[in-house]
Amino acid sequence: QVELVESGGGSVQAGGSLRLSCACSGLTVRNNHMAWFRQAPGKEREGVAVIYMTHSSTSIDYADSVKGRFTISQDNAKNTLALQMNRLRPNDTAMYYCAGRINGGGLWTSPTNFQYWGQGTQVTVSS
Repeated sequence: QVELVESGGGSVQAGGSLRLSCACSGLTVRNNHMAWFRQAPGKEREGVAVIYMTHSSTSIDYADSVKGRFTISQDNAKNTLALQMNRLRPNDTAMYYCAGRINGGGLWTSPTNFQYWGQGTQVTVSS
């Protein structure tokens, strides 16, 4: 049984930082696509960042809106995923979700291409 549990959300002023974590069980972060998505009220869920790490290479991609501000990473020993968010903006306010998929295929930005999801953690950025 796969379980993804996010933590680290909270409220912060614009320009501040937060670090999200996702503890994974039943699914190894290594050799599987792991990603962060977010969903603001009234909006569709959108891909924020993805990482795919094997024993020989690492592939990372970001949504244009977060490039240069957010950093995705994973700890294979602890089987965790993280998202460091710097220079936060009010429009970063959303519920953030950890997601994983096995046998990756299709655009990473599409939520339908991920099989496993956490329950989400709220990030609120005030101006």
